[in-house]
Amino acid sequence: MREKISLYLDLIRWNRPAGWLLLLWPTLSALWVASGGFPGWHLLFVFTLGTILMRSAGCCLNDVADRDFDKHVKRTAERPVTSGRIGAKEALILGAVLALMAFGLVLTLRPETMAWSFAAMAVAVAYPYAKRFVAMPQAVLGVAFSFGIPMAFAAVTGEVPGIGWALLLGNLFWVLAYDTEYAMVDRDDDLRIGMKTSAITLGQWDVAAVMFFYAAFVGVWGVVLDAPDKPLLLAGLAVAALQAAWHFWLIKDRSRDGCFKAFRLNHWVGFAAFVGVALSWL
Repeated sequence: MREKISLYLDLIRWNRPAGWLLLLWPTLSALWVASGGFPGWHLLFVFTLGTILMRSAGCCLNDVADRDFDKHVKRTAERPVTSGRIGAKEALILGAVLALMAFGLVLTLRPETMAWSFAAMAVAVAYPYAKRFVAMPQAVLGVAFSFGIPMAFAAVTGEVPGIGWALLLGNLFWVLAYDTEYAMVDRDDDLRIGMKTSAITLGQWDVAAVMFFYAAFVGVWGVVLDAPDKPLLLAGLAVAALQAAWHFWLIKDRSRDGCFKAFRLNHWVGFAAFVGVALSWL
């Protein structure tokens, strides 16, 4: 039983919290903006735990969908499903249980949030298969990883205003930035097995595109949230921009280690932006 639990924790990337932190910071930023400040303990609890549960469920689905591809990629060959230590059906059952637990949390929110949760689930299910057909599947992931933003506004106000969609657009650029860095790690393997990624599609323009995506993220959020009139928000976004500039030095040579390090540290970019938002909406 202890070994089985260890495999389950490995499957949902429990020892790699960076994944759910990438989802959490923009979601909490939206909660603070929608609420005009601290959103209350109930919303904070629901969205934090829900983010962890849905990211874990997504890992289960993704590993099942990619099991025949992952065995050809050095970084992913030993994942529990790919290596056969956990069966595909077992992984899907675990993912379904986690998703149902997350939906149980959504049931404590406004009905509008529940409706948006179905759309979020549909995009999350579509993403693992987009890598077979879409030239830049990272854009699909960007939508999936940004859906916490409209859900947060719906939970607070019962609707998703224009500012919510604008924040989603800005966050989409951030996801494109860090997931392209992630794709750069596996570019050689992905080319060999025929997987489609933004790193392959962008080719020699990958580094320039990543920096453009970072700039678009900071720029959109800065304009939408009126950063020039909010010094603390401006400071938070400036720290995020400085980290993005550092990532240029990590990825400019396109080394696996440098690109992977840049990806893993991205949650600090989101954290800086969130701190700026939270302090500005005290």
